[in-house]
Amino acid sequence: MKIIVGLGNPGPKYAQTRHNIGFLTVDRLAEKLGISINQEKWRSLVGETSVSGEKVLLLKPLTYMNRSGEAVIEVVRFFQCPVEDVLVIYDDLDLPFGTMRLRLKGGHGGHNGVRSLIDHLGSQTFKRIRMGIGRPENGDVVHYVLNPFHPQERQQLAEFIDRGASAAEAYLDTDDFTQVMNRYNQKLRSS
Repeated sequence: MKIIVGLGNPGPKYAQTRHNIGFLTVDRLAEKLGISINQEKWRSLVGETSVSGEKVLLLKPLTYMNRSGEAVIEVVRFFQCPVEDVLVIYDDLDLPFGTMRLRLKGGHGGHNGVRSLIDHLGSQTFKRIRMGIGRPENGDVVHYVLNPFHPQERQQLAEFIDRGASAAEAYLDTDDFTQVMNRYNQKLRSS
């Protein structure tokens, strides 16, 4: 089976913020797969489907970003799913807006949600789609990530999220994540 996790914060207050680009991308993937993410289990919102005979779970932890690992470990343990079959989609301050980087594994890079996942899973070997949101000009990271995208960013946001969802969908169609990385590690073209 494969588990695809979008990181974010629950509730309408955070729905369209930069920190929730993982949630937004998983929601778009659910649309592409024709499923709903509406079951509440394992302290998460869950959508379930099958792709090429393989069980797929889409997961949006309800534990808030900094405690994401608490929810994800429950699902991983329940299904005895190898950490290598988990794909996590999240915001990345170190990438310019519109840049996406896929990785097979790695550290947390200062991202508290990813830190929580590494702490609870006891491994860095989960796959990642890092969605670039850029850094704030004034250095106030907390305010920046918990606020909506700028109007100029919103013009490209749907296309960016769609690319992230397409990369995750490509992962479901192949066992060769390196091939997916080579295809999708590109910057969003400016209009």
